Amino acid sequence: MMKKKYVYFFNEGNAKMKELLGGKGANLAEMTNIGLPVPPGFTVTTEACIRYYKDDQKIADEIINEIFEALGRLEKITGKKFGDPSNPLLVSVRSGARVSMPGMMDTILNLGLNDETVEGLAKLTKNERFAYDSYRRFIYMFGDVVMQIDKNKFEDILDEIKEKRDAKYDTDLTAEDLKEVVLKFKQLYKQEKGEEFPQDPKYQLLEAIKAVFRSWNNPRAVVYRKLNDIPSDWGTAVNIQMMVFGNMGETSGTGVAFTRNPATGENKIFGEFLVNAQGEDVVAGIRTPHSIEKLKELMPKAYAEFEKAMRLLERHYKDMQDVEFTIEKGKFYLLQTRNGKRTAQAALRIAVDLVNEGLITKEEAMLKVDAKQLDQLLHPMFDQDELKLVKPIAHGLPASPGAACGKVYFTAEDAKKAAQRGEKVVLVRVETSPEDIEGMVVAEGILTTRGGMTSHAAVVARGMGKCCVVGCGDIKVNEKDRYFLVGELKINEGDYISIDGSTGNVYAQRIKTVEPEMTGYFEIFMKWADEIRKLEVRANADTPKDADQAVKLGAEGIGLCRTEHMFFDEDRISLVREMIVAKNSEQRKRALDNLLPMQKQDFIGIYEAMKGRPVTIRLLDPPLHEFLPYEDKDIKVVAENMGITFEELKATVEALKEFNPMLGHRGCRLAITYPEIAKMQTRAIIEAAIEVKQKTGWDIIPEIMIPLVGELKELKYIKDIIVKTANEIIEREGVKIEYKVGTMIEVPRAALTADEIAKEAEFFSFGTNDLTQMTFGFSRDDAGKFLNDYYEKKILEFDPFAKLDINGVGKLIKMAVELGKATRSDLKLGICGEHGGDPASIEFCHNVGLDYVSCSPYRVPIARLAAAQAQVKNPRK
Repeated sequence: MMKKKYVYFFNEGNAKMKELLGGKGANLAEMTNIGLPVPPGFTVTTEACIRYYKDDQKIADEIINEIFEALGRLEKITGKKFGDPSNPLLVSVRSGARVSMPGMMDTILNLGLNDETVEGLAKLTKNERFAYDSYRRFIYMFGDVVMQIDKNKFEDILDEIKEKRDAKYDTDLTAEDLKEVVLKFKQLYKQEKGEEFPQDPKYQLLEAIKAVFRSWNNPRAVVYRKLNDIPSDWGTAVNIQMMVFGNMGETSGTGVAFTRNPATGENKIFGEFLVNAQGEDVVAGIRTPHSIEKLKELMPKAYAEFEKAMRLLERHYKDMQDVEFTIEKGKFYLLQTRNGKRTAQAALRIAVDLVNEGLITKEEAMLKVDAKQLDQLLHPMFDQDELKLVKPIAHGLPASPGAACGKVYFTAEDAKKAAQRGEKVVLVRVETSPEDIEGMVVAEGILTTRGGMTSHAAVVARGMGKCCVVGCGDIKVNEKDRYFLVGELKINEGDYISIDGSTGNVYAQRIKTVEPEMTGYFEIFMKWADEIRKLEVRANADTPKDADQAVKLGAEGIGLCRTEHMFFDEDRISLVREMIVAKNSEQRKRALDNLLPMQKQDFIGIYEAMKGRPVTIRLLDPPLHEFLPYEDKDIKVVAENMGITFEELKATVEALKEFNPMLGHRGCRLAITYPEIAKMQTRAIIEAAIEVKQKTGWDIIPEIMIPLVGELKELKYIKDIIVKTANEIIEREGVKIEYKVGTMIEVPRAALTADEIAKEAEFFSFGTNDLTQMTFGFSRDDAGKFLNDYYEKKILEFDPFAKLDINGVGKLIKMAVELGKATRSDLKLGICGEHGGDPASIEFCHNVGLDYVSCSPYRVPIARLAAAQAQVKNPRK
């Protein structure tokens, strides 16, 4: 049996080996194979990372041997030797998961430097300043990433020396200054770790590899994985690559570029670079970089190579590429390429343009846009009239489009706390780093004083669809005292500001927002998605306004209309309460008769908004106590309004109290106890349909849905009431109208006996919120208190109420589909829980043969695209 291989040289891999080599390693291999100028190196596989965790966070001896064999081969290729002061081989150590996780994992540059090799490097290059600049960077990165020393302590030393020398930038420091920085960095290291800075390059390398493996499970990586549905057992690869130096003087530099504009999608190279710098400088936004056009002027030969490589990469990968490069003494090198993160607007334009340019098909275009990203297009922008009345107080770079308004907070922790209090937050930082991820997640928008369009804040915000303005040098942040200044104007923590991620403007007040319009590339792309997909997309809508919005966003019907939401209106809650406190069915019927015209009007409005599209209406579902007050003072007021005694109402409230209301007297159980409720609702549904049909000619076919059924006889009892009531109305009115009666499958027993249930049900709609609650035995309202412990301890990877649990709940759905179809071949199948708008859950629904998904109106475009993507990945007739 062949020995498992844990280390691959770049020329041994290719782009298809992402699972083993990670995205970065696979792309470095691919670029090497197509002849692009990539510094040589090798990849330690994701399997080595998985084994590291299995072996109790130790690198196995056989893997260590493979690493050092590969290092020996790299020495032969480069003619340099690891740890040799006369000609030292220095390497970078970078992580690379199989999908891009920008800024989430940790990088170490200039590894192999020590007190001897730094002198050798200085003599060899005749550039002492460069050698010590590289050494101080390495000590900083090794101390921060590998040894967990607070990086601010290194920054403080550097800032102190810069201030002493009156140096604005790091590049203003001399070789002697940098020697002092190195000395103080090493003193800090000893003070923090109780030992000297390690001088053995092999020890440095192994510790760096372990740090990259560990970083796979650092808190910010875990948050990013959860946000992007990335499993924890994938692991990360490690790329060890010969260093090339962008900090060797004025003929060297480093940059990040995209083959197209990642904010707008324009077909024009977009990027930034710094002269005499290393890669981390551009990403961290330590100096504000030059635009890529300047490179043409400063280094024309290197620019010509760069431009040629960019064109080749886009044609090769058939997608917009995000490239990191370094120029060492005029020579151009590529350090990585990946499919570039982009805004939703840019993603749509790039996908449509690539089809029009003949590079990809419409089907391939579907997979170029992240369905969740469409959310960015569905959120408000600033009202233009109001915008004319206000003046910006500052201006930065428009890094990620959209509008955000909220209270200013200066740390991720404070932003998180404020968001938990229900406040809208704008996170204001000098620059963001991966540690800020949780603050960025909860913020409406992000504002930084430093950094360019490819800084951490810009890249991560674009990926999340957050409004973001970076490089706003007009503002001076005082994080310690929690305020920022713009000239004389002081904005304190908790003050409102508004930021415009499309223009870069910052405003010192709240500004009204308006809904966006779906036109241009969005329309073209979504038309293609609708042509490709097989799943219908409906919306969950309870009012004519919601229904109207759903249609505008492309909904093909209503998959869930929750009638109880209509009962909470001020003018009808009193009638509902009258019905609840009724002493007998006569009193109850009287209250329901008063509710009937209101309920009927609701349905008329919804049918009219849907213009003949299917509408599924769920009968009353929640327990009755939800409509009653529970505080004594409120009971007193309501009792007076209803003309009954406090004691009488209090007794009703107490009688309706349940230990576990979600499993109590609700759903179909209410209609069994109070059949008059089902009768009234059926009358409203059918009479409204007849009225709209007579008025408009639309063929309205209402779908009446009975909730929480777990036993066939429950369904039959209520269905008989519905059919009798509906048929009497149809006969009385003399109008031919069809209707369907079906059920929500949300009790596990209903799924297990779906063949029986289908004898009476004409359609199933999977209510995955309750089905998840009952399958897991979790209360959705209480699970938040302990689910974080489950994620932390790797018991669960994701929130099962947000993304469908395919192994458990999914198995029940699949079983119910197969059993139901075996009984009734024309059974209509849909899903109407929150999962109906989640792309991964939609793919599952497509694969098991559902007819439609239903989600909130603003998630309809996401569902339309996710359904098309599912069809491209797994075509069905």
